[in-house]
Amino acid sequence: MRVRNAILCLFAILFGATVSYAQPSHPNSPHDTLKAKDITITYGRPYKKGRVIFGGTVAPYGKTYRCGADEPTIITFDKDVTFGGKAVKAGKYSFFAVPEKDKWTVILNSNTKMWGTDHDKHADQDVVKVDVPVTNLSKPVEQLTMAVKGGKITLAWDTVEIGVPVKM
Repeated sequence: MRVRNAILCLFAILFGATVSYAQPSHPNSPHDTLKAKDITITYGRPYKKGRVIFGGTVAPYGKTYRCGADEPTIITFDKDVTFGGKAVKAGKYSFFAVPEKDKWTVILNSNTKMWGTDHDKHADQDVVKVDVPVTNLSKPVEQLTMAVKGGKITLAWDTVEIGVPVKM
């Protein structure tokens, strides 16, 4: 009986340790899922925390940015769409951008399993690239926020907002 109890206790300890190591670590930023008609966006929502975001160290001009925190932002279209005037099939895509002061190049990529900063290694899987103008905001947005509004997918953070026209 003692051997059986010892084995069960050992099993419980090993199982508990395995489960605790298998759990993902607490993400650095909160994550959100936005659901709109036929569009779902899942993304990390970092905070500004007094930093210069665009053109600074977080998202330098001319460098690919993952448009969120941790894993890349994922956009799922339930139906075929035009994204920035370009045809995109229904499906799941990672969302990146190359920010500049006055415009961004927004990128949809078919690889949704890469780590958030690995886009350049998978650029051959880009599905579409579109240029969109930057709107400068008078009041900073503290936490990165995406929305589907007015026929656009928008991203606002710090003193910048961009919007990509989307038609179903």
